[in-house]
Amino acid sequence: MRKRYLLILALILSLPALGLFGCGDDDTAPKLAVVNEKPVTEAEFEAYLKFKRAPQQDQKRRQMLLDQYLEREALAAAIEKAQLLDRELIAAELNEFRKEMLISRYFEKFLKDKVTDQAVQNYYNTHAADYEQRMARAAHILVRTNKKMSETERKVKLTTAQEAFSQIRAGKDFAEIAADYSEDRISAKKGGDLGWLKEGSIDPRFSKILFELEPGTLSEPFETPFGFHVVKLIEGPKVVKRPLSAVAGDIRYQLRAKTKKAELERLTADVKIEKQE
Repeated sequence: MRKRYLLILALILSLPALGLFGCGDDDTAPKLAVVNEKPVTEAEFEAYLKFKRAPQQDQKRRQMLLDQYLEREALAAAIEKAQLLDRELIAAELNEFRKEMLISRYFEKFLKDKVTDQAVQNYYNTHAADYEQRMARAAHILVRTNKKMSETERKVKLTTAQEAFSQIRAGKDFAEIAADYSEDRISAKKGGDLGWLKEGSIDPRFSKILFELEPGTLSEPFETPFGFHVVKLIEGPKVVKRPLSAVAGDIRYQLRAKTKKAELERLTADVKIEKQE
């Protein structure tokens, strides 16, 4: 669909010879070339550059774009001369695309003016709590289970987790027990250390138990879909505010959506649509 619209827009820019628009020639306008006796003006070429999103170009690039534009003009003239196209259909399609471009360009400019960097900053400042997260540094021992295990097998796993818990309670080092017992081999190599975890970003039960612990304390064995855990809170919990740089994109997206919706409602508030039966 987008390629089709781009083709239609190309026709808008390169087929003035079709006579579908009431634009007369301005003899005083600066001319860049003449294609089949039709002057090509600076204004027409500038419109083409804006479509290409290339208003500022070095001389070499500009000359290349001009050559492309003149070739397009020549092609348009040849097609017009052959009279192979349904002019009414083209006119209808161009008119529909004109509406699409009108709406698109309006909101492009409107949102650029309204949703500025300062607007994003202001929203961030006034919604500071939305960007605060509780973090905790944790270590765990995991004894894995799965749905296919029998109840007997599951009890054996629980006993293993309880044994690890008891040894730590008896004074043994958590990191050493994690290295010996934990089946999460990645964290086991680091003494069970999981690093800093965001509240709510992990299994709900794991998160709840972890964030209720006091620093340095240990949980009793508990089960999640991964297996039985023994968790230690190493540090925290603490509140960390996400920097603006990390959330600016999301804020801008929200503001643009909200601003566009409000403007759509304003523009169409007095519009009456009467469907004919």
